[in-house]
This record gives sequence, structure tokens and C-alpha cells, in this order.
Amino acid sequence: MKRKDSPRANPDRIRAACEYVEAHIDEPVRLEALAQVAGMSPFHFLRSFKSLVGVTPKRYVDEVRLKRLKTGLKHSEDVAAAVYDAGYGSASRVYERADSQLGMTPAQYRLGGQGVRISYASAETPIGLMMVGATDRGICFVQFGENSQELLQQLRREYPSAEIAPMESAGDPHLAAWVAALSKHLESGGPHADLPLDVRATAFQMRVWTYLQSIPSGELQSYGEVAAAIGKPGAARAVARACASNVCAIVIPCHRVIRGTGELGGYKWGIGRKRTLIDRERTLARR
Repeated sequence: MKRKDSPRANPDRIRAACEYVEAHIDEPVRLEALAQVAGMSPFHFLRSFKSLVGVTPKRYVDEVRLKRLKTGLKHSEDVAAAVYDAGYGSASRVYERADSQLGMTPAQYRLGGQGVRISYASAETPIGLMMVGATDRGICFVQFGENSQELLQQLRREYPSAEIAPMESAGDPHLAAWVAALSKHLESGGPHADLPLDVRATAFQMRVWTYLQSIPSGELQSYGEVAAAIGKPGAARAVARACASNVCAIVIPCHRVIRGTGELGGYKWGIGRKRTLIDRERTLARR
């Protein structure tokens, strides 16, 4: 007999709960209230919600609240008003989460990243010129290009309001070590997975990127396989978009994801470079 509250049986109820969250984000939103809106027990609502949306109700509330905050910060000069309008009980709660959710403080975000310092360095690698950018929290940019000027322009487009300086003048000892680790990885397959990242992403993007980091070097998965692995079967296109949004090549190894047909699919740094990366990783994995 089919269970009344099967996690896959209530998309309309879960949609109603999501709409309730968006309409009441400026006040406390509790699991019991959402379950009541969906007409389900809290236990089955929690299972259904996570199965259909991909995150817990609490995480969804956080994401909606953060989106409201970002919109408010962009359109208001009053940081405090934006914080409270987004439903945060106090400004301290926002600042506690600034590193993991905004990548910077609310005031800095409102100013487009003003006050954030990024140092950068370039290095020749087996797959071309690589530029690495980093804040004091971790790597925020790893890309490949034909020349340093082109890559620097990309870095500035990605972070238009940040203070950007070359490693020599920035005096960042961590960046030199991170560049060396990435170069060694490309040369001989040395480890790099423990390098710190400072990237901003949606909850879905972060789930995809975190999963990509778990795919062993030399192995490939399809966009559909990645979607299924993170609990979102049918979201292959969304996975592909998350890969295309990656600004930290290699550290977030989106080159290990291909189409279900076996074709390489897209790669923002060139299909030839993607093929070379895959071939090199497979060769090094066999050693």
C-alpha cells in the first residue's frame, strides 16, 4: 500500500510551504508551521521537503533570508534596516555567518566588495598560463588564459570593487604556497584538495562543487550521475550550470564531469584543455 506521506508524493504541498516561507521571511519560520501549511506531520514533511527541494527546511529559510538580505543591501544605504527586513533577529547573527554566506561583511557586500583585498599570481603549467587569486580567507579565483593581462581582466570582472594587487606587492605568503601546490598537482598529480576556498555560492552550487571535490582524480561522472549523487535526480542541467559558474578551476574539478553520452560537454577554459586534463589525470592515476 502506498504511504500517504511518501516523500515523493507531495510536490504541490511542498511548493505551498516554499511560498509560505517567501511570504513570511521577515518573521520566525518554524518547522511545525510549515508542516501544517503542507498538511503533513513534521517528520514526513521534513523527509519530503529534503527529497524534493534538496536541502532541509531550515537551510531553505536561510537561503531565502540571505537572498532578501542581499537585495536589501544593494538597494538600501541602511545596513541595519536591510538586516531586520530580511528577518534576522539581530545584526550579530548576520556577521557571525558573513564568512560562509556572504564571503564578506554585509556592509562590504552592499558596496560591491569594496574593502576586500585580493592578491594574485600567475604560473606556467602543462595546460597553459594559470592565474590564482586569493583573499586572506582562501582561494577565490583559478583560471587559465593566453596571457596575464587577459586573466587579470577576468579577475577584475569577477570582483569589480575589490582591491586587487599582485602577490609581490601584496606580500601574501599563503598565495605562493597555494600556487606552488596547484602547479605541482598539474605537473605530477600532487594533492591539492585541502586548499582553502573563499567563494560565494548558492546552496545548490555548493552541494555540486563539494561533491565534485570527492570525485577521484582520473575518474569521470556524467551530469546526471552527479545530480543523482547529491539527491537531485533530473537536475542534470542545473549541475551543468553550476559547473559553468565555477571560478576556481582544478580546485573545484568540474573537468571531471561529462555528458551522459560520453561526450566531453562544455568547459569554460576550452574543450582541448579539458581533454588534456582528463588524459593527464588518467595517466598519472595508473602510475
